[in-house]
Amino acid sequence: MADSRTLPRPPAGGTPTVLVIGGGASGNAVTILLRRAGIAVDLIEAKPDWNATTGSGITLQGNALRVLRELGVWEQVKASGYAFGSLGVTAPDGTVLFVAEDIQTGGEDLPATLGMQRPQLQQILIDTVRASGADVRLGTTAEALEQDADGVSVRFSDGSEGRYDLVIAADGLNSATRAAIGITDKPEPTGMGIWRIAAPRPESVTRTDLAYGGPAYIAGYCPTSENTIYAYVVEGCRDRTSIDPATYADEMRRLAQSYGGVWPEITEHITDPKKVNYTWFDHLLVEGSWHRGRVVLIGDAAHCCPPTMAQGAAMSLEDALVLAELLTSGRDWDDELFQAYHDRRIPRVRTVVEASMQIGQWQLDGVRDADMAGLVGRTMNLLKERP
Repeated sequence: MADSRTLPRPPAGGTPTVLVIGGGASGNAVTILLRRAGIAVDLIEAKPDWNATTGSGITLQGNALRVLRELGVWEQVKASGYAFGSLGVTAPDGTVLFVAEDIQTGGEDLPATLGMQRPQLQQILIDTVRASGADVRLGTTAEALEQDADGVSVRFSDGSEGRYDLVIAADGLNSATRAAIGITDKPEPTGMGIWRIAAPRPESVTRTDLAYGGPAYIAGYCPTSENTIYAYVVEGCRDRTSIDPATYADEMRRLAQSYGGVWPEITEHITDPKKVNYTWFDHLLVEGSWHRGRVVLIGDAAHCCPPTMAQGAAMSLEDALVLAELLTSGRDWDDELFQAYHDRRIPRVRTVVEASMQIGQWQLDGVRDADMAGLVGRTMNLLKERP
């Protein structure tokens, strides 16, 4: 990474200015890294609360932790989360079938896996963005983008306007910016849906355990702190409009109560429908270039995959690291640089998206002799390499 004395050369000369659209993991991360290099960054986020209160839990593999360490937040993340190094597979009745050691994709000096409450991670990143000196506007979207040879003029939803050398679209799976610049790729459902809830941690839960079979494809949980876990049940996706949100707890509890082990203890806490989240698994991989002129996609705006390998956040954080590294390298901000970003990311992201999709498809198809362990092992070993 360049330091503040080696600023990149923006196309028109002078101090570089960047607009980041979206304050999720990738948008926050790239903002922190660019501000560290002395680049002026405006960050806008559509949600007035900056998504600081939503979500149950998140599983972070070592390669995600490696980026969080680069952001300077690893010690806070470690203190807030729950680190572990193995994965258990159980029968639906809770019988442990085997335990596998996780691969330390972030290196030997970082845990293989860390679970944490998603709002905790978001708040850590929010605090770091604010401390970086970025100009943050919440409840704000980009209404129009107009590009020319020197930059991008942006009109915002509050009626104001801005001029930038670069716009980074980190506005998620259903990115309006992606569509606005003419990239027609859209997310597609995989055929699975997931019920999720945060709950108190049973004393015996010290790692992720996954049960395959029973009334759902997967029933699993991940410790997120000394006192909390998030639990999830994956089934075939249903029409979301046909499920009354007031019945979410009933629906999840109906599925969860068929599982043994610690599940009865977890199920006792599935009572409040407002604390249960239901969503579909989607996938997306923008195959062509991830930029148009001076607007570049990052994170879920460019790719997403089902969480069967717990690599979604890691891929988004790695995007931020690689793009920031290139932008602060002293090179011109031109098509060659943005293509280099794409070329560096696409093979790794494709491998993760395809592996995540394959695991889900094996389950949908009822394939019982699939080499899931082999596929996961090959993919995770690849991710040990720096992005």
